[in-house]
Amino acid sequence: MSNSASEQQPSQRVLKKATGSEEALGPFTHLPGVWKNTGQLSGHGWNMIALPFPTGELNYRLLNNQYNETLTFQLVDKNVPNRGINGDQEVETIDYVQQIEQIAAADFPDSGLAGGAGLAIHHEPGLWLYMKNHTTDDLNIARLSSIPHGDSLMALGKSAQSKTGFEIPKISGLPIGVDQNLEANPYLKPYLHFHNNLFENVFDPTQPNELLNKAILPFFQQGKIANVTQLKVDSTLASGGVNNIPFVVRQANAGQVEATLWIYELTEKHPNGEPKMLLQYSQIVMLDFFERKGEQGLIRWPHVSINTLEKQPTS
Repeated sequence: MSNSASEQQPSQRVLKKATGSEEALGPFTHLPGVWKNTGQLSGHGWNMIALPFPTGELNYRLLNNQYNETLTFQLVDKNVPNRGINGDQEVETIDYVQQIEQIAAADFPDSGLAGGAGLAIHHEPGLWLYMKNHTTDDLNIARLSSIPHGDSLMALGKSAQSKTGFEIPKISGLPIGVDQNLEANPYLKPYLHFHNNLFENVFDPTQPNELLNKAILPFFQQGKIANVTQLKVDSTLASGGVNNIPFVVRQANAGQVEATLWIYELTEKHPNGEPKMLLQYSQIVMLDFFERKGEQGLIRWPHVSINTLEKQPTS
């Protein structure tokens, strides 16, 4: 058995600012940098959320937001060692900050609380982890995040790559635990209102992911997609979970988070030689409030956010 000094040295961590692509980051290779809603992708951020509201009739309102976003991945830790009896786990880490500014908003019933353009409506710091070894159930990525409302998240999942892309799933924004007949159930009146009168003449909260498909389809049709990376995480997997402050738990508890990111490397390049990149995401936060009629448990209200962003070239 060798007792060389090199074998007894702990693995060295490398901490530095991220610039451009980082090939050592596996599925996170193209994340480092700044992603924005710019040019033709301005205003491609959409959000829908049902909120408790004392209307007297329904006691909730459905709020829709259109937004621009800046999503910054700016810190890389290439070798975080998790010590273990049967060997150490190596974790590569990216720090991110999400900032969202409202363009337009509308709710039904009209509460007068939706606000106008320029309102900062979301700030979220967090981490993405790539677990290179010693994984459980092939779960090789994780997302940790926190928001000022008083919520913290640990979601785990898997990464995948494809040159032909991944199917963006059709999802429903309708609450779970009620009759989902949109036309016949008067309890769904706010959803029917925006289904018949699309928010900003574009967004249908009953079919939120449709705009993601419309945004990316032309790039596939024109043969402009070179490679796609999918990052899919869920707070219900393994040791994941969501924790909230007591008021949030009592009023509208965030019980589950599912999120998928699609990172598109295009065939086109910037003048500096970097590939042009797009990023899409779909996130569903399940909010639990109000008792179900005739069933045990609470109604689950999907809070859905989607966006299509463009990576900014480095100077």
